[in-house]
Formats: sequence, structure tokens, C-alpha cells
Amino acid sequence: MESLNKKVAIEKKERINYQSLDHLPEKVLQFGEGNFLRGFTDWMLQRLVEADLFQGRVVAIQPTPHGKVVPKLNNQDGLYTLILKGIENNEIVDKTEIMSIISRGINPYADWKEVLEVAASESVEFVFSNTTEAGLTYLKENYNENESPLSFPGKLVACLYHRYQTFKGDPEKGWVIFPCELVEGNGKLLKEIVIQLAEEWEFGTDFIEWLNHSNQFCDTLVDRIVTGYPKDEIEEYQSKLGYSDQLLTVGEPYHLFAIDADEKIAQSIPFDRAGLNVKWGDITPFRELKVRLLNGPHTLMFAVSYLTGVNTVLEAMEHPLLRKFVEVGMLQEIYPFVKMEENEKKEFSEAVIERFLNPFNKHQLADIGLNAAYKFKTRLLPTLLEFESSHAKLPNAIVFSLAALLAYYKPKQKEGEFFIGENQGRTYQIRDNPEILSHIEHGWQKVERGELELRSFIQQIFADSRIWGQDLNEIKDLTEQVNTYLSEITHRGVEKSLETFFN
Repeated sequence: MESLNKKVAIEKKERINYQSLDHLPEKVLQFGEGNFLRGFTDWMLQRLVEADLFQGRVVAIQPTPHGKVVPKLNNQDGLYTLILKGIENNEIVDKTEIMSIISRGINPYADWKEVLEVAASESVEFVFSNTTEAGLTYLKENYNENESPLSFPGKLVACLYHRYQTFKGDPEKGWVIFPCELVEGNGKLLKEIVIQLAEEWEFGTDFIEWLNHSNQFCDTLVDRIVTGYPKDEIEEYQSKLGYSDQLLTVGEPYHLFAIDADEKIAQSIPFDRAGLNVKWGDITPFRELKVRLLNGPHTLMFAVSYLTGVNTVLEAMEHPLLRKFVEVGMLQEIYPFVKMEENEKKEFSEAVIERFLNPFNKHQLADIGLNAAYKFKTRLLPTLLEFESSHAKLPNAIVFSLAALLAYYKPKQKEGEFFIGENQGRTYQIRDNPEILSHIEHGWQKVERGELELRSFIQQIFADSRIWGQDLNEIKDLTEQVNTYLSEITHRGVEKSLETFFN
């Protein structure tokens, strides 16, 4: 089977949407070439081009020394197939297109000079990045103008310095920078690291002033599930397409891009005018919306659903009892405390339910369970506290989910460094901070040996401020209510306990 390239794309054009963009200049420098950027920001930029609202292409920079995407991208003439599948406005969406927004990929560790040439290009105006949370960190390293820095902020400041030198400090030649890493205040943080490196590398006060005044670092919030390369179904996909594509990318139709930037920037790259769900201005409310109404229900459902015997979010939503539990927790307990305009809240919560019901997205509950105690603290505990303060009682579904989380964290055995749980004949790895897990495991062992009552175990865990940031025993009735739920879960299982919960 032929591999995707420009020749193949032209041949398939009648059946699969493809538009050559070879005539457009390179306007975007992109650090990262992974599934998310290809399925989110690059897709948005292509929408802009097709709406005749933007005239430019993307140069993708490999972010780490061991990246494998750039050779595949260049072998395919910068092309890849994007498939968006899911439910949108109560209708099934299944769209396939060949993306042509990326002009080329560059490995900076082999071709740093080529990267600097892009940085010095008159046409480049924007920078996008997604190098993961780990990429948006400070790394102490030495500067060598002939070699690529290792870190993403290092590469960015080196490119900016080269651009500054090329254009002799021209204030009109700065960039608008959109970091898409899932870190709160990502634009501010990136700017701080870039300035720190510029000072350490002695680029001079004039450059730092140019950095501050001629470049815009925008805080952003991104939201779309991009599952990436469908390795289990790749033969089926490629048979339908009629070609092979090593970078075939699958994602959901839903998208949200919130950007804290001024009107001038919004006009220069007008995503919203292309019909895209992009919000300009203060992103704080949208972060709250996502953390509370998407991430919160994920954390609410994961342990309850997994211990009931299902594996994915979709399976949980297809289980009548679990769906009722999720909707009670989400709509009755979380929703009222989200500080956002009613229509925005309603639209977002309806979209979340649609996303949870996406028949094409196998979102594993065990993956949502990674660092679940921390996620409970950040995603559900604020709502629990506000609910209790407002109603003088506890939110039952959130409290039940906390009891289920403690049950999920009950280890059956240890394999190497990892604790292994067991439920209905299935084993699963409990993934969290080793110190926290050790504390919980030690307590569960004492309970099992009859050396510690369940209520005392809960008190010990709730008193650990490393986990919760406070002593949860101080929240009125919480310890007692969790004890009641956890005792029932331990003796009768989650599903029967849920039946009692709703009776």
C-alpha cells in the first residue's frame, strides 16, 4: 500500500478533503509535532486558511532528542490524515481530511542552523507549543550558538535572540507566543523562564527589554481529546483510506481554546471568525469551567465506575446506575458552584455529557485514576467545601466518590515499586506519589489484620495534609459519612452500595 504524500493526496482528493497550501509562506514556528498539536492547533490554523482569514503555514520543531515524528512527517511531505469522530449537537460526527498546514518538520539537534533560518524569517509571526508540562520547566544549561539547547524555553530564547540580532532590535519583529501546555499561567511562566535564561546567557539588557515589550506571551487553556494513532484499528482505517499513514490522528469534534490576549492579537489570528470555539480575554472562568465540569466529573466517576466492573467512561455512561450517579454529582452538586454565565455553563455541561457518550473514544478509567488523590484535592474538594458552607450538609455523590477512591487505593500486593489493587478478578496498578501510597497501604494492612478500625484508618488518612492540603477531619460529618460509605463498599461492593445510595 502506498504511503501518504502529495501525489497520493491529489489522487484521493475526490474522496478525501485535501487542499494544497504550498503557495503560502511559513508564518508559524511550532515547538512540538505530537498528536495534540496536529489534532488541535494545526487543525484550527487550517480552518483559518480555508476561511481566507489567515495566509500561512507551520514549521514543526522536534522538541526532544529522541523524537520520531519529524522523519515521518517529512517522508509524507508534511501531510497527515485527521479523523474527528464523536457526538456533536446530538448528531454523530465522522470527518476525515488530509491536513496540509505543516510545510516541514525540523530536528533541531541535527539541523539547528535551519531552525535559526526560520527564526530569522520576515514572514514568521506566531509561535505555538505543546511540549507537555515537563517541557515547560527551567533547565540549567549552557548556550552555544551553533547547537540547539535541550529545553523548549532554551530553544525559544535562542531563536528570539537570533531574530533580535537579525532585525537589529526592530520593535515590530517580535512574536506572539501561545504555549498550549496544560499549566496554569503557561504564558507568564514561559516568559519568566525565557528571561531567566536570557540573563544567565548574558544576552544583554537591550535584548531583555525587546523581549518584554515587543513579544506577547499569552496564557492559554486548551481542551480537546486527541487519542492519536489508532494502532488497534489501523488496518481497518488504512483499508478505507486506500493508503498508509504513519501519522494518522484521531480526535473528538469538541474543542475549546481560551486565550488571554488583546484585541489586536485576536484580529491578527481570528479563530473565532472561522466558527471555532475560541474565547479571547480572561481565561480564569474557562479554566474553572473545565476543571470543575469536565475534570471534576472524571474524578467523581473513575473509582466508583471501575469498582463496579466497567473499564471506560463510555461504559460508565451506558450503565444506568453509574450515569445517574455522574449526573447527580455533576449537575446537582458541582454545577451550582461554577462561577460562569448560565448559558456558558449549560452549553459546556451538555457538551461534556456528549463527550462522555462518544462511542469512538475509549477513555480508560484507570488512566483517569493516575494521581487521583491530588486530582480530588484540586477538582472536587473546593466544591465539597463550598457545598457544605452553603447548605450546611455534605454533597453525597462527591463524598461517596471519596470513599470509593479509598477503596480503589486498597492494595492487594506489591510488584516491584508498584502497589496492585484487585477488583472482580481484575488487577490494576495504583499510580500515585509513593509516600502517599505507602501511608495508605500501611493503614489498610492494619485494618485487614484487625489492628485498626476502619474509622480510625480514615481519620489517619484524612489528617495527612500532604495529600489534601488540610485536615479533612475538620470538615463537619465528613469522616463519619465516608466511614459509612466505605464500610458498605467494603462489605457489599460498589454496585449494591450505589443501589442503597439512591434508595
